[in-house]
Amino acid sequence: MAAINLADTEGLAAVSMRAVAAALGTGAGSLYRYLSSRDDLLDLMTDRAVGELRPYPQVEGDWLETMVLLGRRQLALFGAHPWLLDVIHRPSGIGPQSLAWFDNCIRILEPVRCPVAAKFETIAMMTGVVSLFARRESAAGAFSFAGVDLAAYPHLVAAFSQPSGPAPRADLVERTLRSLLTGLLLGESTDAG
Repeated sequence: MAAINLADTEGLAAVSMRAVAAALGTGAGSLYRYLSSRDDLLDLMTDRAVGELRPYPQVEGDWLETMVLLGRRQLALFGAHPWLLDVIHRPSGIGPQSLAWFDNCIRILEPVRCPVAAKFETIAMMTGVVSLFARRESAAGAFSFAGVDLAAYPHLVAAFSQPSGPAPRADLVERTLRSLLTGLLLGESTDAG
């Protein structure tokens, strides 16, 4: 899709009805026959990008492994389309690819005995947490306290003087997703299934 290619190469700000029409070799007026606004275009772009999460994995093993895999796929999607971070949480119309995504997640979570509201909350929280990791990865440079006088912050000074300890067994994304999913779902569960 021309609009997605434009956003991928030049950023979301470059996506206008005029710019997309030019990429298609037509006038902006012809796009307005199909779309009423740039918001409609952004909705279509978002739904099309979410479709790249297909094909959905089959549940092999347990639901937790599959949901962590889906979280990693979301992270890769945000890496491929950084502009998606700015539009994924828009409260506008949800498209068929996004509906298929939610349907797939609910399918994976069928064995978990908890209220369906908890499942929807968990799916939304997973997407939110993954988007935070994607923002961190796309940020220029690593955060550092270098050059900051920490003398007025004794707890930070004490924390930084502690030995770092052994490296965690799993990376932060995986540990966070596992904790989030089990905490929200199994905390509501009547059967850990």
